[in-house]
Amino acid sequence: MRTFELRFSGDMLNEQGQPANGYFGEDILHTAPFVRYEFLREQAPRDSGDWDRLYSMQMEPQHIAEADGLVIIRPWVNAATFAAGAERLVVIGRAGVGTDKIDMQACTRNDVAVFNAPESLTHSTASAALVLILALAKRLPEQERLARSGCWKDQPLVIGDDLVGQTLGIVGLGRIAKELIRLLAPFRMRILIWSRHCDLQQAAVLGAELVPDLDTLFRESDYVSLHCALNERTREMIGERHLRLMKPRAYLINTSRGELIDQPALLRALSERWFAGAGLDVYQDEPLPADDPLTKLDNVILTPHWLPTTHQAVENVGRAMAQGILRAARGLIPENVVNIDVMNRSGFQAKLARFAQNAAVTGGDRRVGQNRGCAESEFVS
Repeated sequence: MRTFELRFSGDMLNEQGQPANGYFGEDILHTAPFVRYEFLREQAPRDSGDWDRLYSMQMEPQHIAEADGLVIIRPWVNAATFAAGAERLVVIGRAGVGTDKIDMQACTRNDVAVFNAPESLTHSTASAALVLILALAKRLPEQERLARSGCWKDQPLVIGDDLVGQTLGIVGLGRIAKELIRLLAPFRMRILIWSRHCDLQQAAVLGAELVPDLDTLFRESDYVSLHCALNERTREMIGERHLRLMKPRAYLINTSRGELIDQPALLRALSERWFAGAGLDVYQDEPLPADDPLTKLDNVILTPHWLPTTHQAVENVGRAMAQGILRAARGLIPENVVNIDVMNRSGFQAKLARFAQNAAVTGGDRRVGQNRGCAESEFVS
């Protein structure tokens, strides 16, 4: 049996040193006597005002020096992470879907496979986009302000819309966009799609129309929802030209990545009311400062890059991470490897082969407190 050392990034803990989201796949990890894990406690938030640091935090060479596997949420992984090499590290699990903060080329050069959990947030993110669409359509924030202020006399000034017969434009067509289309079926909307990877036949199967360019989509849509991965081709792909094409009563929804939009242009568009408003869960700079100009606008719904996070999604992510780690700890390639070129590298294959002997090992439940002699209460919430 060969021990597999696993490290969790410290942003998975809260200020009390407990798992912040309550579940990280511990029940699955406990079944493998060859896996030992620790949280990187020096990265954990020290108090409630320390969360800003978590979004700029980077994995340093000392964090991976004794690790065979790593699971992260927010930290950056780049060439500096591997400045001292990566003799042991064989896999990184991204506890979520997006991998834009991970330098894939650096990982591949250092024979490290990166896997994610692409199915874990599909429904929860699609339903989050739907919530924003409905809230904007029904003018929910304004309705609530009327009720809280007692200004019922202003009811005629706040009249919403039904979705039936309106047009939704979707930018990008991955799992989440397809789930959103499924969820919207009862509303009988006209669906437009712009995607580099979609053809007319695929769009027709989904009951949607494929448009030739973004200009057409922004010009014709009553709601525009972004569902693209962030990369160099998509960074700030939505700019002033597109925003000026939107209808006066149209809304923009972004639950993908804030960097897809030129945020200064978006701020100007919302401030000057080029279109009706927006629902945003993501931002160019995160966390969004409390005094950011966006927070002063009354025509935008803001959520803290957390709207898709549900108890079910947390469990899905935790299971996917633990299962991927157990595969690597048994000398097997995890599912959903993102940098697939690494699998053909002899260095990666040799690292993974170190743990092949664990494939024959079976074991019962190991309590978390047996890891590095830590008390069980340190980890179990």
